[in-house]
Amino acid sequence: MRLGIFGGSFDPPHVGHLLVAQDALAALSLDRLMVVPAGQQPLKTTQHADAGHRLAMVQRCFDGVPKVAVDPLEIERGGLSFMVETVETFRQRWPSAELYLLVGEDVVATMPRWRHPERLLSMVHVVVWQRATADATTSASPSQHDTPDIPVQRLALRRVDVSSTEVRERVRAGRSIRGFVTDGVADYIASTGLYLREPIAADVSVRA
Repeated sequence: MRLGIFGGSFDPPHVGHLLVAQDALAALSLDRLMVVPAGQQPLKTTQHADAGHRLAMVQRCFDGVPKVAVDPLEIERGGLSFMVETVETFRQRWPSAELYLLVGEDVVATMPRWRHPERLLSMVHVVVWQRATADATTSASPSQHDTPDIPVQRLALRRVDVSSTEVRERVRAGRSIRGFVTDGVADYIASTGLYLREPIAADVSVRA
């Protein structure tokens, strides 16, 4: 079994996240992709929506997508979210699975600061997704970039110029976010008034 893990704040999830998931499923021949919203990321000092809201939006974003499941384990675990603990949980659930961890290009340089990076790398293949150039096709190829101690596989995906920051800014400015997020996420944001207020200061004190 080939199992992908796609973690992040998803604050909010947008169509780019959806396309990453769909393209990764095909390019990596995954049997299943687990989307895991973080409870609280150790390296982020603010969050714009609390964990419950982000989980609800992620569920709406990926609802009905074949082979994709949203797993609330980091939120249910509470405290800071460490990927090594998440991967260990998946390893216990599916001991024979081949695990692929999807991360964005901007995340690779921070990985040496993650909890127990050596143990994490012993359990997963790190797949770095990046936006393809206009004439590139979706493909997967092994390479090493940015952090020599971390072997990574590069995955060129369809280019989608949208970010969670842009979505939040559009909400605050009273502009439409239709087309930037799925209809379910747009309706949820409108009904809850998310992103109209200042971000929440996060508790990033490290657990013992």
